[in-house]
Amino acid sequence: MRILTKPSTAQCTLATYVSFLLSEPKNATCTRLSNLLDLSHDSINRFLQREDYTPKDLFNLVKDQITLKGGTLSVDDSVIDKPYTNPNKTKLVDYFWSGKHKRVVKGINLITLYYTDINKINVPINFRLYNKDEGKTKNDYFRDMLTEVLTWGLKPAFLTGDSWYSSLENLKSVKNHQLSFLFAIEQNRLVSIEKGTYIQVQTLETIPESGLIVYLKEFGKVKLFRTVFKNEPRHYILYLPETETETDIERFGKLTYEDFKNIHNNHWNIEQFHRAVKQVCNIERFQVRTNKAIQNHIFCSIFAFIRLEFMRVQNLISNWYEVQKNLFNDVIRIFIQNESQTNSIT
Repeated sequence: MRILTKPSTAQCTLATYVSFLLSEPKNATCTRLSNLLDLSHDSINRFLQREDYTPKDLFNLVKDQITLKGGTLSVDDSVIDKPYTNPNKTKLVDYFWSGKHKRVVKGINLITLYYTDINKINVPINFRLYNKDEGKTKNDYFRDMLTEVLTWGLKPAFLTGDSWYSSLENLKSVKNHQLSFLFAIEQNRLVSIEKGTYIQVQTLETIPESGLIVYLKEFGKVKLFRTVFKNEPRHYILYLPETETETDIERFGKLTYEDFKNIHNNHWNIEQFHRAVKQVCNIERFQVRTNKAIQNHIFCSIFAFIRLEFMRVQNLISNWYEVQKNLFNDVIRIFIQNESQTNSIT
């Protein structure tokens, strides 16, 4: 975050811009905010070009409001759709596979670490925007982000991710951090029940509901679970760090199907975040082009979501969608009443 050396005279501030993102239902541009508050367009554009918000600033915004120990940390990514933007003129825009569209689309790839604490407060705590100029993969970003949040003081009980993030390198990295985890894995991953004999997880005829202890090739002992979603089997591995006093059977025997469901349900929170930050925080609706301005806009959108989450925790709203849904109730009501009176049919 930019450090001020003298009192700011800026017309557009973080609070102003975040409130705008939460209240504007469709057209969240500098021009629109300029017209609403009678500010110069340049002052809003300068705000986005001038500030220097970082992922560490995001963590600092939430760290005193959450319990840093014992929660579930989740990783996932999402495409911020920019279908009408020219990648040659706008930084960070490229082509990415979209789970929403089930195809490659044009946009910005947002990678998020999302934390659900023991009191069920759900907040993003670290993020990256994929930048091909940095020469990193999404998995590289994930490992960097994980190391950062652990250094910042987070002590999660479990780490969760989908099959994209369950590469051997990622799993070993998490293991080296002495963290427990739940990851989805692809159906062709090799496991062994009998020493020296490896088979694909999809060929296992029976996996008990309580899970099956297997040896994941080149990694070690994990507990394997199978679920069925839309008539397709899905496989997950649960891992607990080794101890000096427990055998593998004792260690993994503590993990029940209820534990698996609870951890898996916590992972679903990051999916809900990526949906909400697009629908009610205007993360996709911007018209700036530089790397810094885009980074600052997306930071503000994520911060807007955090404001909604803390309003929910304080029982000021019942869900993240309530603010925008109810914001124009009085205006709509008055309009309907006036129009009904003016154009009444006798």
